[in-house]
Amino acid sequence: MTRPILILRAGDAVPEVRAVRGDFPKWIEESAGDAWAGAWRAHDVRTDEPLPDLREAAAFVMTGSSSSVTERAPWMLRAEEYVRSIVAARVPLFGICFGHQLVAQALGGSVTKSPLGRELGTVTLEQGPHAEGDALFSRLPRSFTVNASHVDSVVRLPEGARVLAKTALEPIAAFAVGESTWGVQFHPEFDADIVRGYVRVRSELMVAEGLVPERAIEGAADTPHGREVLRNFVQLPGVVARKGR
Repeated sequence: MTRPILILRAGDAVPEVRAVRGDFPKWIEESAGDAWAGAWRAHDVRTDEPLPDLREAAAFVMTGSSSSVTERAPWMLRAEEYVRSIVAARVPLFGICFGHQLVAQALGGSVTKSPLGRELGTVTLEQGPHAEGDALFSRLPRSFTVNASHVDSVVRLPEGARVLAKTALEPIAAFAVGESTWGVQFHPEFDADIVRGYVRVRSELMVAEGLVPERAIEGAADTPHGREVLRNFVQLPGVVARKGR
């Protein structure tokens, strides 16, 4: 029996980008590339469909979303309960952006609108002391660029969680709980073209908030080290062992 990595889809990419480049599951699979030789499967957690049996997955990746976890919508509460079961079973879990926030909130942390404002574009991430020895940051430099798009932030971590990295606008840009659960506020699956598309769609909002979209578009870049965080996750011994044969 072989198990796939299950992508828990919590949202859709902005329509203007999705029409040209596809959506979150496609980007995640492409970014992982040859680091994962197994299958992928996606499940939309916004639906009423039964959630996958934990025994069916090698690991879980929860996507970003334009929704806010602060809405506490019924599907979000259901997803939070599911996240708690994943963590309790020690199945590897990787939350991206909204997924990062929902995992933190499900485990007892807090999420609010970011006190430092919107973070959108290619930004510099700095590893913290707890990143040393963490499998997700293995062989990566202490500082590297990542692509981000969010207005909410984790402002309080669950008890026992470790901050792994920060950016200028995001004190909790990555965290870990135990040895099988991670969240990253950035998007390892975004390349320069995708992040430029997001900036163009959000440009009016950015201007209203005092940001400069043209500067973000000019500074947009591919972020191979950011992508490597996702690739490190899918190569974890715990993920590979659960894959089976």
